[in-house]
Amino acid sequence: MKKLIVFPLLLLCSTFLFSQVDVYDSGGPLMPEQAAFDVTHYDLSVQVFPEKKAIEGTVVVTAEVINPMKWLVLDLDPILEIKSVEETVKGLKQKLSYNRKEGKVWIDLGKKRNKRESVQVAVHYNGQPRIAPNPPWSGGFQWESTADGSPWIATSCQTNGADVWWPVKDHVSDEPNTMDLHIRVPEPLYVATNGKLKNIEKHNDQTATYHWHLNNPINVYNVALNIAPYEIIEDELKSVGGEQVPVYFYVLPEDLSKGKKLMKQIIEHLEFYEKYLGPYPFRSDKYGVAQTPHLGMEHQTIIAYGAGFSNSSMTGGTDWGFDALHHHELGHEWWGNLVTNADWKDMWIHEGFCTYMQAVYMEDLKGKEGYHEYMNNMRGFGNRLAIAPKELQSAQEIYRAPIYSKGAWVLHNLRFVMGDEAFFTSLRRFCYPTPEMEKVTDGTQTRFVDTQDFVDLCEKVSGKELDWFFDVYVRQPALPSLMTGVVDGQLTLKWESPVPGDFAMPVEVKINGQLKRYDIPETGLRIPVKKGAKVEVDPDNWLLYDKKE
Repeated sequence: MKKLIVFPLLLLCSTFLFSQVDVYDSGGPLMPEQAAFDVTHYDLSVQVFPEKKAIEGTVVVTAEVINPMKWLVLDLDPILEIKSVEETVKGLKQKLSYNRKEGKVWIDLGKKRNKRESVQVAVHYNGQPRIAPNPPWSGGFQWESTADGSPWIATSCQTNGADVWWPVKDHVSDEPNTMDLHIRVPEPLYVATNGKLKNIEKHNDQTATYHWHLNNPINVYNVALNIAPYEIIEDELKSVGGEQVPVYFYVLPEDLSKGKKLMKQIIEHLEFYEKYLGPYPFRSDKYGVAQTPHLGMEHQTIIAYGAGFSNSSMTGGTDWGFDALHHHELGHEWWGNLVTNADWKDMWIHEGFCTYMQAVYMEDLKGKEGYHEYMNNMRGFGNRLAIAPKELQSAQEIYRAPIYSKGAWVLHNLRFVMGDEAFFTSLRRFCYPTPEMEKVTDGTQTRFVDTQDFVDLCEKVSGKELDWFFDVYVRQPALPSLMTGVVDGQLTLKWESPVPGDFAMPVEVKINGQLKRYDIPETGLRIPVKKGAKVEVDPDNWLLYDKKE
């Protein structure tokens, strides 16, 4: 199971020292009162009223005290109303007082709770949740309709936080070990959400409650409702872990035939990821895909799919021969859900790694030519912000950086530096540190990571010192410059780095068709070339740099 990341220095500070993250933002510095506890389980019960575009629910939060605390502080969108709060102690319920301020719910526990004590608090709430302004990028609820006018409802809240629709500790560093969801909807609507379906309870008022249970830790922004009169397409994955994993595609009735066709590709994508990164992480739950009215999101075990069965929905109109939206969101089951950044500052591990895996998929489909074509198509990005700064970030702050395409290019360049064997070993071991971990399905296979973890792993696997590489490419925004030019029969190569110190990037040069790799000293390198020779520097476009003549 994932353990809460506690920032000891933060606990020494007073709350007023922390700038309040916007209600519709997520992450940032973890306030001491929230760092004082670790959520071990959420039990979320919600009834959905499509006609009113409203919800009513209860969340039971079970938490372990990490540092002595008197307040349990949760997050909830101020537009939602709290009806009451109560604590269960030795089977008895007692009401608790609370106050609300700037999206925080301060629950008074009545007395100080000590380290390792368990606290169980229920929050009853209701209201009309935020309607997503631009899902999934700016999220909330969507209240749409299918072709026959039936309700089609979905949530998305990655950059805004799960608190837009339920009371929660909205911080990436804390994941419950397990979770239960009880979602009540009008019949014949179906609820497709995270985890494994335990049962469906039908009620006399023509509603039904769907009980789903998650056996694995989950980042709370991944908890998602998908509600529609779904048709269910079933298949299974013969996992490299040895299990038969159930695979479900929850599709709208009008798109059933398209869904059946896409299911073949869904299985192929799963097999690809297992080949490179190890077994599908959540084999004890399921792999699910739900058709949604928004483009997509990596909701754990219930990927949101809204590509309209178009291969090019997220590639700027270019059809690369596979459904890029599904491939990307599936990749987050490893990059994001199996390994999760402990703070949003390392979000390139989620987005850049997933983006890079699509180029590797092109390599599987069309060889090195297809791989390089895919990478070169992503080359146009800005360099205003670092993709992995050392400072803590909120979700919306880090998404201003080019964490997708530049993140993928960093990995592309790193592959050149490390070599294929060490590079792909590092990717797999970043997901599963040992072959033994690939066999685990009890929740302990998931873990928090940061950029330094990846640096350390790459150095260990390759036997190379790589701080110089990551300090330039991820810790600050500017690219290095490579000065090149042929003068008086000599090719000059010299690096100019935006970071002090030796930039030990090798360079490939092709002279009259002969390719050779050169180490460039800090003072530069001069290579003799014959008059009229055809000279190509970095002919295969492995390097990430600004060119200077």
